[in-house]
Amino acid sequence: MALLEIKTYGDPVLRKKCEPVTEITPELRQLAKDMLETMYDAPGCGLAAPQIGKNIRLVVIDTAVPGEEEPRPYIMFNPEWEAEPDAKPVPYDEGCLSVPDIFCNVIRPDKVCVRFFDINGEPQELHDCDGLFGRCIQHETDHLNGDLFVDKISTADRTMNQSKLRKMAKETQAKLKKH
Repeated sequence: MALLEIKTYGDPVLRKKCEPVTEITPELRQLAKDMLETMYDAPGCGLAAPQIGKNIRLVVIDTAVPGEEEPRPYIMFNPEWEAEPDAKPVPYDEGCLSVPDIFCNVIRPDKVCVRFFDINGEPQELHDCDGLFGRCIQHETDHLNGDLFVDKISTADRTMNQSKLRKMAKETQAKLKKH
């Protein structure tokens, strides 16, 4: 297992649309496990492949409360979600490991269905994914399309966080130039 570097706001990899996974190889299984370890260490409840610099459709999620609940890790290759027919749009405070120290309300459906392939390449379908788990599915899948939660915040929240975002992007660009 290995901890991976989490890319931050301003890194172009976060804005790329990811490629579908065509074969779940032993290397991709290991990458998924390393992503879980990185997510737990951060700590966070979700991590998408572009956040560690990989342009593939892979996310890991675990919304169990550490120390209070047993871990419930999900490894999702090529996830796709849709709102459940009875879903309602609701605001919820979101943050992101790639956009540290910024938390804003984002309006999303309160219930989704997700289809994906698990670590063994088996198709899975989960219905009525709600609460933090449903929110994480949507947030992490956004990453696979090059979208960040700050793209979905209100104009007021964007204005309030503009200088933080500019500073973060500038620091990220400086770091990228060194490598």
